[in-house]
Parts: sequence; structure tokens; C-alpha cells
Amino acid sequence: MSASLDIIIVNWNSGQLLRECLDSIVATNRNGFEVSRVVVVDNASWDGSASELEDLELPLSVIRNAENRGFAAACNQGVAGSRADYLLFLNPDTRLFKDSLTKPVGFLDQPSSQAVGIVGIQLVDENGEIIRTCAWFPTPVRFFTKMLGLDRLFPRVFPSHFMLEWNHEENRKVDHVIGAFFLVRRSLFESLNRFDERFFVYLEDLDFSCSAHKAGWSSYYLAEAQAFHKGGGTSEKIKAARLFYFFQSRIIYGYKHFGWLAATGLMLGTLLLEPFARFALAFVRCSKEEIGETFKGYCMLWGALPKLLKATSKQGDA
Repeated sequence: MSASLDIIIVNWNSGQLLRECLDSIVATNRNGFEVSRVVVVDNASWDGSASELEDLELPLSVIRNAENRGFAAACNQGVAGSRADYLLFLNPDTRLFKDSLTKPVGFLDQPSSQAVGIVGIQLVDENGEIIRTCAWFPTPVRFFTKMLGLDRLFPRVFPSHFMLEWNHEENRKVDHVIGAFFLVRRSLFESLNRFDERFFVYLEDLDFSCSAHKAGWSSYYLAEAQAFHKGGGTSEKIKAARLFYFFQSRIIYGYKHFGWLAATGLMLGTLLLEPFARFALAFVRCSKEEIGETFKGYCMLWGALPKLLKATSKQGDA
């Protein structure tokens, strides 16, 4: 009996990129497995990107949310009712190549891969250059060095949690693979109770990888399969909101995976130290826009602080 795969794509004003992504799925090789469903969860887009998709030769369904529910919640919506062996969470700014699916699904099907719960593949940019997308699990120290900009000023002393020192040209077990192409065993997804919906966007995939690791599963990077990834996506249009959601997710991640003291220090650093580093960098760049967007992002964060503190107090419910 061949394996089955469901593909879940969360869309928010991705324009033509969504159509190109879906077209690329149509053109993929599917020998050895079946694509049972392709689910597009549209988070209240206003650009028409999720319209007129009925002509595609795919088992496609579109869920249209009346409001933007965020990435984690939308992914969970897309999985509801799935009976597939594997789930692929795919960004709309990706384009698959011929063997982008056969190789990772085949890898997970191998008896030697039964301890692997998550697989990512090699992502390339528009120039065909390999994007370094794998990461170590972050530590409080790594988060602090990033918020102060030390990883950019002194990268040899304070390396990023992204695996920039490795060329991503060979297969290997890693801590985390980027969520743009995030292939997961459905049994694992269900055992971890889906994505944590307190993460509106950003770090929900990292949180999932860390939780899977704690449960005894591993993540694997498969360099022999490739896909195109544009990167940035629609978040480029909402810079202040992007900052806010990243800060919020980082604080939630800290309280979920670090001790209380380290997580509280991380939150205070985010609220009280990082603004100075970001404003200083913006002044050096003479960027009024960056100053304004940073100010807006922090205003959003401070305004959401009561709700955020309530969310972090419920970590045991995750």
C-alpha cells in the first residue's frame, strides 16, 4: 500500500505566488505515494490570490477564514480530518521541482528512518544559490546576542543559531529545518497536539521541532531534494507587525522551553534593551522608515503585554 501525503498551504495576500506554487505541485513526480489532499487555508486575503483555483488538477480544497487567524492556527485547520501518513506544510512563496516530494517521502518510508519525524529539503533562491536554512535550537544566550546585534558585529564570537557555517550540500540530522518546507509524520503531529496556536506567526515550527526532539524524534535535512523559496513573502509589507509578532513569539518560546529566570530575562531584554540596539542601528543607517516601524512594533508589543503575560502563564496547558 503506497504512502499518502496531505499538503497544507497557508495563504495571506501572496498574489501570483500561490498559483505558481500550486502549479508546481501539479508538475511534481508522485511515484510511490499519493497526494490525498491539497488544502489552502486563506487568512482573509484581500488580493484575490485564493480565487479561481478550481481548474487545477489537484485534490484541492480552500478554507476561507473571515479574519487572519495566524499561521499556526491556520495550519491546524488545514490538517483537520487528515488521514494521510505524512503532512507537508508548504509556504506559498515556494515552487517545487520534479522530485521535491518523491525523495523526502521515500526517505521517511525507509525502515531506517523510523526515528525521523520531520524532514526538510534544500531550498534555493532565484539565482540557484543554496539558502542556509537549518538551525540549532536557540539558547537564551543566543537570543540575547541576537537582540543586541552581537551576532552581526562579531559573528565568529557570537554565532547565529542558524547553521551558517555549514554549506548545506549534504544530508544530515539537524536540530531544526525551516518551516517553508516542513514534512511531518501525521502520527507525530497528532501526538504533539498540533502547532501551538499561541504562536500567531514565527517560531511555531521551531517550537514544534524542539517539542518533537524532547519526545525522542529527530529532524533531518535532505540535500538531494530541492525546491525554490523566495523568502520574505508577504511579511515584507507589514514591517512593524512583523517585529511585533516575532518579539511576541520569542517571549512565548522562552517561557515554554527555558527556565522561568532565563525566560523572564529574555522578556525584559526584549522590552528594555533591544529597542536601544535597534534604534541605534536605524540611526546609523539614517533610516527614518526603520525608526518609525521599530517604534510602531514596540508600541504594539507593550500594548499586547497583558495578554502576552496571560498566555505565558498557561505554558502547562500547551
